[in-house]
Amino acid sequence: MIVEDEIIVATEIEYVVAEMGHDPIAIAADQRSALAHASRADIALVDLNLRDGPSGIGIGKILAQTHGVTVLFLTANPAQLGEGVPGTVGVMPKPATDRDVREAVEFAIAHRLAAEARPPRRLRLFGWGDGSLASN
Repeated sequence: MIVEDEIIVATEIEYVVAEMGHDPIAIAADQRSALAHASRADIALVDLNLRDGPSGIGIGKILAQTHGVTVLFLTANPAQLGEGVPGTVGVMPKPATDRDVREAVEFAIAHRLAAEARPPRRLRLFGWGDGSLASN
């Protein structure tokens, strides 16, 4: 799932994810929409500032902790995340290239499958499940 309110950015991410052979289930521009699709999502790329305001942190936390979704934040404002959000994986700063998105999605898939994977250079990891920073 792509949680992003800028439609051009969202559709570009959707295209990259689909080109990788995955099925992007939805583009959600606000919390209500994101949570409506939560039960079908395995992975979510979540921006922080959405149509309904700075709701991305709360969305990421709910998706991860309540619905078991693997959450990566993709935002121009990574400092807003402080030391991380409990249960989420990490943050990739925007602007992100298609390659950045591909690497982030590949890493999220590996993380979800508990497979070993080297995190992308631009991805700042949080501790697995406790919100603390992990070293890259």
